[in-house]
Amino acid sequence: MINKTGVCTLFEGHYHFGVATLSNSLYQNGYRGNIYVGYRGDLPPWVINAEKIDLEPFGEITTFKPSLHRDIILFFIPLNTKYSLTNYKPDFMLDLLNGPAQDIESIFYFDPDIVVNKSWDKFEDWVNCGVAVCEDVNSPIPEFHPRRVGWRSYYKDYDFKLQFKSNMYVNGGFIGVKRSDFSFLNIWKDIQECMGEAIGGLENSIFANLQYKSTIPERKGFQIFDKSDQDALNVSIEVFNGDVSIIGSESMGFKEGYSLMSHALGSPKPWKAKLLSRALNGITPRATDVAYWQLKNFPFKAHSNMTFKRKIISIYIAKLINRFYKK
Repeated sequence: MINKTGVCTLFEGHYHFGVATLSNSLYQNGYRGNIYVGYRGDLPPWVINAEKIDLEPFGEITTFKPSLHRDIILFFIPLNTKYSLTNYKPDFMLDLLNGPAQDIESIFYFDPDIVVNKSWDKFEDWVNCGVAVCEDVNSPIPEFHPRRVGWRSYYKDYDFKLQFKSNMYVNGGFIGVKRSDFSFLNIWKDIQECMGEAIGGLENSIFANLQYKSTIPERKGFQIFDKSDQDALNVSIEVFNGDVSIIGSESMGFKEGYSLMSHALGSPKPWKAKLLSRALNGITPRATDVAYWQLKNFPFKAHSNMTFKRKIISIYIAKLINRFYKK
């Protein structure tokens, strides 16, 4: 299969459920080709009858093709990095571009807690507008906010000149880059490596042991890198001389509007959420829960069809409960 576009993601632990659903959402919205999955730990239990191959520069990896849908392939690539995987995104993308994906024209990274909602053609169009990124829930951050001023002061010591471009602060869970903009990934990687000293090493991040508990040390004054890779991504936008195409926070379903993706921020993730127990505590199913469980369960089956049916019924019952009791 000749592919002009590549998709990648990173996971460890129970996030393998998200990898399957992300991949299903991509396929059902028209993506055909390779999905490169960097991981630490064990292969997902739903990866069966897979094939081992040698893939430079990674060595032995596992490929998985669903039996009835051979036009999409998952490449499971074991990683040895000590970095928090959230800080490993540009490194992984560059390794792919220097190896198995060296001939592609564009590359996209998605966090494994994202479900794609719209046609893949829209993503192909988007990346041709510039580096494709989405506004975050913590946006906007104005030009003279202490965080942006702190970035300029910090990176001056590393000979990076930041140029304010927009008060939009973008989310680190998605990025699309076309060939003429691949240099952006080198900038992002360099910016993160310089950031490492400030956060005690790139093994630290907002996540610890797959929970939302930061291991980034506290500093006096404003925290300018408390979201590590995401802050570095926003710094990179100010360093980069090319075009950056930002779509508002509606693109990830953070507010009403044209939702290209559903991004399940926070905890519990949709595959971990106990929907009926939450409903009895007055918490209605989130849009991300609905997006996750309403997606058709193919071509990758991390959950049984019966689990999907039970979850859909749970969503209906939970919504009924929350018509009468809701926090």
